[in-house]
Amino acid sequence: MVIIVQAKLPDGFLWGNSTSSMQTEGGAHEGGKGPSVYDTYKATAETSDWDVAIDNYHHYEEDLDLMAQQGMNCYRFQISWSRVNPQGDGEFNEEGIRYYDNLINALLKRGIQPMICLYHFDMPLHLAKQYNGFLSRHVVDAFVRFGKEMVDRFSDRVKLWITFNEQNLYSQTEAFRIAGYLNGDRTDEELQRIAHHVMTAHVQVANYLHEHSDAKIGGMLAFVETYPNSSLPEDVFAARQIDEYLNRNLLDVWVNGHYSTEVSTYIERHHFDIDFTDQDRQEFAKLKSDFIAFSYYASNVVDATKIPAGTMPNQYLDYGAVANPHLTATEWGWNIDPLGFHDVLTKTYNAYGIPMFPIENGIGHREEFHGQMIQDDYRIAYHRDHLRALMAAVNDDGVAVLGYLGWGLIDIPSSAGNMEKRYGMVYVNRGNHELRDLKRVPKKSYYWFAKVIKSNGADLD
Repeated sequence: MVIIVQAKLPDGFLWGNSTSSMQTEGGAHEGGKGPSVYDTYKATAETSDWDVAIDNYHHYEEDLDLMAQQGMNCYRFQISWSRVNPQGDGEFNEEGIRYYDNLINALLKRGIQPMICLYHFDMPLHLAKQYNGFLSRHVVDAFVRFGKEMVDRFSDRVKLWITFNEQNLYSQTEAFRIAGYLNGDRTDEELQRIAHHVMTAHVQVANYLHEHSDAKIGGMLAFVETYPNSSLPEDVFAARQIDEYLNRNLLDVWVNGHYSTEVSTYIERHHFDIDFTDQDRQEFAKLKSDFIAFSYYASNVVDATKIPAGTMPNQYLDYGAVANPHLTATEWGWNIDPLGFHDVLTKTYNAYGIPMFPIENGIGHREEFHGQMIQDDYRIAYHRDHLRALMAAVNDDGVAVLGYLGWGLIDIPSSAGNMEKRYGMVYVNRGNHELRDLKRVPKKSYYWFAKVIKSNGADLD
């Protein structure tokens, strides 16, 4: 049960939108951009290619106007690594950098605070083909060089940063898809090495930012609350291990400068070589985090009896995830669970004492536009219930929360490339295989959210 709390949020609370470059920009072959791994993904029956997305590359002024008119004061976007450095480890592309410079200035002109994400799965193709992505220390060094350059270029105006979108995904099987990994046996050791390389890349960029600017930075989790399937002790233990290996292990670095003892012991006991150097340890010891960023969409349930013996805890959900009969799920099997959102906020803040910042939240739904405003009451209900959960965490539990950013609040293709899985409060007139006119049309939820923002959360009706 969600406790309903009607109270204002703190002054300066950040309301806004989050996107990635490949799901938003288009312009895949313009402005000197080099190819990323996403440019090799072809359209299928249920997905689009990535050449155009919603063509924000040419439409960003219009999209920023829609955000400003809604009252947003924060926009988290991604800098495409291959747009500003076509090879990933070569010369920087001034035309690509100028695109983001103009975008940042356009945001500030509208009173919208920019927040930069440096990597959202789209590895420069050269680094994937030549070095197998983040399996290689060379790619760590290339990313750090890229990140430092972006800090030098933009931290005078951009005061909020993250390095990796949903960094704990690099501790899961998904890492072999999103880390630029193209060849190999997908071993447990390789997974742990990728996870460590991504962490040390984050740490080096975060330390550099703190040393050279007054901007703030934090790590970001894909936080999925995981419940035990029953009171069977093995179920409870598996759910706790999932939290330790996929969440707390990263949080311990971001806040305390070291990996979880439990996870470190597992790696040592299995003799995994994760390429953890003395220099890495020194950088870890200097790290600080200004906030904990995370996405939250749904919760999971784990049944330990379905997990094969010897499975690394990072991969328990590959085998043990089961349906939750107590919750409603979306068409894509994502459980709608606002109370899980409340719990994530409160338990994480209780444990680490760092301000929380949910920077992705939303619901995907199929929608068609036939000339009349889309009546997306289901989206209003989803965001309302999650905002009530957030407010309960703030007002009842004392959690410090910086803001609330919805995901893709102007329609964009899903992370799998499905334009028909729409998260937006603004409809974009294109399908998976038809670009149509790309017209932007506000939905009912757009006007509801404008009222919420104007009241700083006091009016959720």
